Amino acid sequence: MDKNLKRSALFVTSLASFLNPFMGSSINVVLPSIGKNFGLNAVLLSWVGFSFLLASSIFLVPFGRLADIYGRKKLFLIGTILYGGSSFFCGISNSVSMLIFFRFLQGLGGALFFGTSIALLTSIYPAEERGKALGINASMVYLGLSLGPFLGGAIAQHLGWRALFVLNFFLTFLLAFITSINLKGEWADAKGENYDFFGAVLLIFSFLFMQIGLSFLNKKGYILLILFIIFFYIFILYEKREKFPLFNLQLFKNSLFLFSNISAFLNYSSTFSCSFILSLYLQYLKGLPPFKAGIILFIQPLIMAVSSPFIGKLSDKLEPRALSSFGMLLNFFSLLFLYNLNLNTKIYYIYLILILLGIGNGFFASPNTNAIMGSVEKKFYGIATGTLSTMRSIGMSTSISITTLILGIFLKNESIVEKNFNLFISSIKTFSIIFSIFLFIGIFTSYSRGKMHS
Repeated sequence: MDKNLKRSALFVTSLASFLNPFMGSSINVVLPSIGKNFGLNAVLLSWVGFSFLLASSIFLVPFGRLADIYGRKKLFLIGTILYGGSSFFCGISNSVSMLIFFRFLQGLGGALFFGTSIALLTSIYPAEERGKALGINASMVYLGLSLGPFLGGAIAQHLGWRALFVLNFFLTFLLAFITSINLKGEWADAKGENYDFFGAVLLIFSFLFMQIGLSFLNKKGYILLILFIIFFYIFILYEKREKFPLFNLQLFKNSLFLFSNISAFLNYSSTFSCSFILSLYLQYLKGLPPFKAGIILFIQPLIMAVSSPFIGKLSDKLEPRALSSFGMLLNFFSLLFLYNLNLNTKIYYIYLILILLGIGNGFFASPNTNAIMGSVEKKFYGIATGTLSTMRSIGMSTSISITTLILGIFLKNESIVEKNFNLFISSIKTFSIIFSIFLFIGIFTSYSRGKMHS
């Protein structure tokens, strides 16, 4: 394989892997600035972040299958252009409805290029060089998570929150230019197979009903959850009979694969919104500017970035279920500590929560991914990667959905102002209880997965 092609593929996929988590982690820091700009209440503010995750989670699997059939480079390129263009319009939005709409489109673009980047890299690199390339790619994900709160806060404080979207616009179109010039060829391992359009529609609407239903559970959202159950049941029945299914359900008969993915969902749904909640707490209740809040929130992903490669290597010798379960236990304690937040909490207590979350997610993520990839044959690596990405995205969007629901119950349509500080503290306590239960269940699903090395 041409060395220039491999270098170009590694560069563009690594930049793609940096941009999506960078935007996801930095947006939590700039949300209070956006809220002040548009005069938003806490519920509407959460939709600025939720709309992106919603689109990413419901379209990840359908777009991944499209890429396998019609070409990974083609879908990757379309995704970068859509992501970049919508980033620009997010930056010039003059209303919250316009911002949420283009955040949704940005999520579509992210699902296209982030969901196909690993498959594209795997297609170009030979097996003997693939591990190193995937390791570099993974480090870019953590780098994006680490720098997001820090740079996002600095940009918002000195240039305004709109500059963050404009920066993404330029970086993404640089990515599209390099991809179109340097990546010669196309990669479509399932070319000629039929696309399961009906299955894609069923899955998209299933996830859409679930996520929105959770967000509006206090306003008859249970109707949407019932629709989710109906649509998802029909989807499973249909996929069993489909010659070229959108989703290979046979893999879930493997307990190691099944429980590892369930654990991924429970962990990400429990911990993802912590940075959002703490960003609101630090900026509204503690009065910190975005940059200082970003420096504090920087602790968690930094610890993840430093610890994950070492713990991932450790999982090649020790059982992933033991390492991941220990990580979920640390996350469980961090969520319990969150319950004690109040108006007079010292900043060092926030540090303790973030350090525990960083170490906990460091112990969980790499071993859990190792267990999933080690539970399937090589021919199913693409499906396994797509399944894990979907569980992670669905977990993240579920986290925001439930957080939005909690804020809606306590604050209703009120903004986070001094007279409502106690209501916001009550919502944090409820958040802590619900997601601590998720993690408690996750500890058992993680340890029940069985052994990988045997």
